[in-house]
This record gives sequence, structure tokens and C-alpha cells, in this order.
Amino acid sequence: QVRLVESGGGKVQPGDSLRLSCGISERTFSRYALGWFRQTPRQEREFVAAIAWTGGGTYYGDSVKGRFTISRDKAKNTLYLQMSSLKPEDTAVYYCAALAPGIGVVTATTRGFDSWGQGTQVIVSS
Repeated sequence: QVRLVESGGGKVQPGDSLRLSCGISERTFSRYALGWFRQTPRQEREFVAAIAWTGGGTYYGDSVKGRFTISRDKAKNTLYLQMSSLKPEDTAVYYCAALAPGIGVVTATTRGFDSWGQGTQVIVSS
């Protein structure tokens, strides 16, 4: 497994923006893709977005399309999630995750992701 560390969470007001970061410990990252998920105490872990590490292709969950942008900086081994027009329903713990070695397909589920960060809390409230 690869070690992932999220940062950037916090409390913001509706309509605000926030950027999450995920540092990747593996010096030569060779997984096909990384993703962001979120979870609240009442819901299962929800797919937010994913990005192919080499090619940069992106995938988004329906609830965040047009508001969130996933990106990565290969030189810094860092994954980002830029969140805009935040809503109270975006409140959750956000996790970054890496696809297991050998898996080259992203599904909008946790399937195939074998490494997870500890999570960072995002609260959207007035």
C-alpha cells in the first residue's frame, strides 16, 4: 500500500471555495489513478472524483460535476481537489485513495482502491 495524507479541510460558508491536498509517499507513483471520496456518519463512502495519474483523464460524481475539479502535480506527488460553490450537503470527511496495482479501470465506487488516507473534515455551514 501507499501512504496518503490529506490536508486542507475546514469550515466554510455556503458558496465558498476550498482546496484539498493529498500527499503521496511513494517516490515513483505507478498506480493507474487516484480518487477522492467522502463520507458522512449516515451514508456510505461516496465517489467524488478520480484522475488518471499519467494521462490526466478525469472522472466525477454527478453531485459535484461543474463545481469540483480534481488535479495532480506529478512533480510534487500531490493530488488536489478544488471545491467551489460549496453547499451544506458537501459536508463530509473527504478521503483520497489510490487504485491497487494492476487495476486500470476507475468505477464510481470504492472497488479497486486499496490505499486510503486518514481523511480531512469539510464543514459547509452558515
